[in-house]
Amino acid sequence: MPKNITIQKIIGVLLHRLKFILLATLLMGILFFLYSKFIITPMYNTSAMIYVQNYNGASEVNKESGKIYSADISGSSNLAGICVTLFKNSDEITSLYDDCYVDISVNQSTFFITISVSGADPQKCANVANQVADKCEDVFNSFLQYGQIGNIREAKVPTRPYEPSNIKNTLIGLIVGLAASCLIAILLELIDTTIKADDDIQEIYGLPVFAEIPDFETQGR
Repeated sequence: MPKNITIQKIIGVLLHRLKFILLATLLMGILFFLYSKFIITPMYNTSAMIYVQNYNGASEVNKESGKIYSADISGSSNLAGICVTLFKNSDEITSLYDDCYVDISVNQSTFFITISVSGADPQKCANVANQVADKCEDVFNSFLQYGQIGNIREAKVPTRPYEPSNIKNTLIGLIVGLAASCLIAILLELIDTTIKADDDIQEIYGLPVFAEIPDFETQGR
């Protein structure tokens, strides 16, 4: 390629090596898809939900009925935050994680606590989430002398992994392949010192070309 590089010349180089670029892009997309499909371990996620409610002696009927009332939303929300800290630091609960990733968090401005579990085994994820939810009730009753706790939703066995995304990884592969192949095509052209046209001589050496000897062998083929 001549020393004076322009956008038009770069586009010309890319068009000249279009087959290589398309092939490399497609190949990289296929490789990323195969890696995502067969190499990356699928990860599953499920969750259980519990609630905690702050109440006093006058609202003991709430505990007996098993219903949640809005008598003290603010107090229940504060209690839920305390419980999350308690649950995260309880050895009885953390011992149930069984190599899964467990996140215990309060739904913002509520007294609902979500127990989210991620792992490679969908059945194990569901079991861990439900076991943690049950153990939270035991820990709650062991440490707190007021309030009530209950189960709202049990964790179900997830049927589909949340990652990897084969479509997303394939698209990434196509983008990487396109960028890499374009870069390689430009670099190959830059390191190529052969003269392909009479304009190259004029641009490289600054000499005008008055005549050209045709290649009769090539033309005769």
